[in-house]
Amino acid sequence: MPEVVRRIAEVRAAVAAARGVGRPIALTPTMGALHAGHLAHLDAARAAVGAQAFTVVSIFVNPLQFGEGEDLDRYPRTLEADLAALDGVGADLVFAPEVGEMYPGGAVEVSIAAGPVASTFEGAARPGHFDGALTVVAKLLHIVGPDVATFGRKDAQQLFLVERMVRDLDIPATILEVDIVREADGLAMSSRNRYLSPEQRRAALALSAGMWAAEAASGQGRDAALLAAAGVTDAEPAVDVDYLDLVDPATFRPVGPEHRGPVIAIVAARVGTTRLIDNARFALG
Repeated sequence: MPEVVRRIAEVRAAVAAARGVGRPIALTPTMGALHAGHLAHLDAARAAVGAQAFTVVSIFVNPLQFGEGEDLDRYPRTLEADLAALDGVGADLVFAPEVGEMYPGGAVEVSIAAGPVASTFEGAARPGHFDGALTVVAKLLHIVGPDVATFGRKDAQQLFLVERMVRDLDIPATILEVDIVREADGLAMSSRNRYLSPEQRRAALALSAGMWAAEAASGQGRDAALLAAAGVTDAEPAVDVDYLDLVDPATFRPVGPEHRGPVIAIVAARVGTTRLIDNARFALG
């Protein structure tokens, strides 16, 4: 199994030792409850920087990105199972700090402001979420100092904001986008899927089906794509849609009816008490 460390100083020492023998550094930030989607990040990192990469996986449930009434307390914490999942897949180091190690003294007085895009879509539903997410990502990037850091395309808005932060703040790391990994039936892998009952899980397939319906109608333009997606999600009464839209990958702003070219179809919905997101990338017109 990979070595597990709890202290920032231990991470920095291990990374320095790896750099000293010429190994590139890769970081995969997670909140644990690992699944095949997370493990795909390790393959992507090695493909990007070479088989000799020193791979660091952080496992930290970040309280700053959970709002009042969200599932911080019940978010799965499965470190032993996570370590077993990482055994044999090329992870060199697991950084699993306590909250006090990441945020000494409790309150955080200096943090990242995620900007205007952070108040839309996920940010509108979860105020302050992206400020907290970017703050912990910035800390991890500074602690580890990776050559590459992997982020999944499933969290499309977070990925956009992380890339924007790295660019705007001149953080010397390359952000590596990792494609969505899906279950055999199409459901995007998520640590929250375990909350779904069998009936809810079947209903949740409307999210991925809606994204594919939008892509199938994309040749007819924005309105047709949105109508096709909504036709699928609205037909499932157990799915309570929060938002469904098409955004420009360059700005993460909704596209107009005359838009032609790349878009990201995004959807968020509650199935029972579980909030799920999904997306698909394609071109209109």
